[in-house]
Parts: sequence; C-alpha cells; structure tokens
Amino acid sequence: MPSSKPLMTASSGPIPDSVESALRTLETESGGINALAAALRGPLGETFAKAVELIRNAKGRVIVTGLGKSGHMGRKIAATLASTGTPAFFVHAAEAGHGDLGMITTDDVIMALSWSGEQPEMKNLVNYSARFAIPMIAVTSNASSSLGQAADIVIELPKAREACPHNLAPTTSTLMQAAIGDALAIALLEGRGFTALEFAHFHPGGKLGAMLKFVRDYMRTGAEIPVKPEGTKMSDAVVEMSAKGLGCVCIVNAAGEAIGIITDGDLRRHINMRPDLLTMAVDDIMTRQPKTVPPSMLATEMIEVLNTRKITTLVVTEAGKVVGIVHLHDLLRAGVA
Repeated sequence: MPSSKPLMTASSGPIPDSVESALRTLETESGGINALAAALRGPLGETFAKAVELIRNAKGRVIVTGLGKSGHMGRKIAATLASTGTPAFFVHAAEAGHGDLGMITTDDVIMALSWSGEQPEMKNLVNYSARFAIPMIAVTSNASSSLGQAADIVIELPKAREACPHNLAPTTSTLMQAAIGDALAIALLEGRGFTALEFAHFHPGGKLGAMLKFVRDYMRTGAEIPVKPEGTKMSDAVVEMSAKGLGCVCIVNAAGEAIGIITDGDLRRHINMRPDLLTMAVDDIMTRQPKTVPPSMLATEMIEVLNTRKITTLVVTEAGKVVGIVHLHDLLRAGVA
C-alpha cells in the first residue's frame, strides 16, 4: 500500500508519486529475490544442485519452454545458457504440439517454466517427455501442480507478491524466473571452468566482442611504432614522437628490448627545469622499465592495466623485444574503452 507520509529527496522536497511507485516496485521485487536466496540456502539448494548435475551430464541440449511471460523469460534463459557454454534453445510450449516436438531428442533435458504449473498447452510436451524418457526440470511456484508432479526435478520458487498493486501482472515472479535461470547458467559455467576465451567464441560482435579480442588486434606495429635506441638525443626523440602522433617514444637497447619510455608528460615536466633538454640523451629523461604487455593478452585485461596504472600507452613485447604499441585513443575508436 502507498505510504501515507511522502518520501523526501535529499535536496528538492517530496519524491514524485511515480518515483514512489518505482521504489515500491523495486522493494517488492527485491523481496522476491531475497526469498529465493533464502530458499536456496534451505531445501531448494539440494534440488538446484541436482538440476545442475542433470544438465551437466546431459549429452544433448537444454530445451527451455514456457508460455506468456514465462515464455519470454524462457527465451532469455535459453540465450544465457547458450552464450555461457551450455547448448540450449527455446521451444514454445503451444507450438510443440504442432511439430516442434521434433526438435527435442532423447539426449536433451527439458526445462519447463510455469508459475502456476497448470497450463493445458504444456500437456503435449509433458506427455512427449514421459513417452521418450526425456528428463524434465519444472520451474514453478507449485510443486504439487500437474507440471510439478510430471517433472523429474522441481525447482519450486517461493510464492512472493507481485509488484503489481493488484498482485496480478507477472513482475516479481518473472524476475525470480530470470534470476534462477542466471544462477543455473553461472553454476554450469563455473562448474566446467568456462573461460573468457571460450566466451569470446560466442560473442564476436559488439563492444563485448571487441573486449574479448587480443592486444595483437589493436596494437600498432612496424613503422607505426615510435621507437629510438638508447643514447639518442632528445631532439631526435621529440621528432619521432611528433611524427608517430602517439605522444610517446619507446627507447630500446641494441637487442630491441624496451628499456624506457618518454611521454609528452615527461617533456612538460622537464622543459622548464632543463633549458638544454633537447641536447640531452634520452637515457637521462626516460622512465625506465616501462609497463609492457604480451600480444596474447585479452583486451579486457589490457584496459584494466591502463586504468589501474592511470596511463594511456602500453608497449607490447614478445620474447623481450618490442613488437607493438597500444594507445588508449585506438581503443576508444574501436569501441573497447
């Protein structure tokens, strides 16, 4: 019920009714998530573990099914499972009886979502599961429902109030379905040791795909690398820095190993203190032991290094030798950072 006393914002007086409504929705839905977490710490936890084990040992795929809002959640769960290494796809429960049952094999596991567990459209799929001994996991709030009684494993979600003031529109219930689907997907991911590299195989597009590429995909190489040997005059180093446009120059020894770096920040710090700066050797100005990364490092890890060290450039080395350079601006243009 709405509070009789209006909530107050930190600076501008009473909170608008729409915001109060939003807060009540979030509080109600968070209550459902808290109830689900409490159930998992109790008897539901054992059932959940059995469901994870059943899916992990299946030779086939997870067939997620449902109707209405449960069907929408089922599509999301199937997509999350598939993207995290558990082969899965969605079959609409009503369409199953019109030929889509042929998509399901005896090696598969069916995960059926129904809050009430009493949709008549599930009957054909339930019968098919029993006829061909295809294991079924029911995700429902009613273990004693017809769906719950037909299933091999029942993940019984706690009965929580919907955020709808009439307790009708699926809101809290669908959030709990999505949450238990995420929990299953992550438990399976962690159980099989699914790595970021494997994740990258399923996400080649968009920003996520860009972040799952490697340093080698973004580094500048060859003549694009601003580099000078130790002993070079600062005047020559500045020319190299300006020509390559990265605001830095890497200093290498005779073996081609990175021994230092000079940035435009170094120039600003020294120019007022050292009038003879341009005649000095780079050895006297450079920052020694610059941070380097291998070309095989993931872009996500590279960005973490840049952020942690508060720098904009990384020297890329392989077997000790400089093979490339990565600048934050390149990552921004690629949509990675």
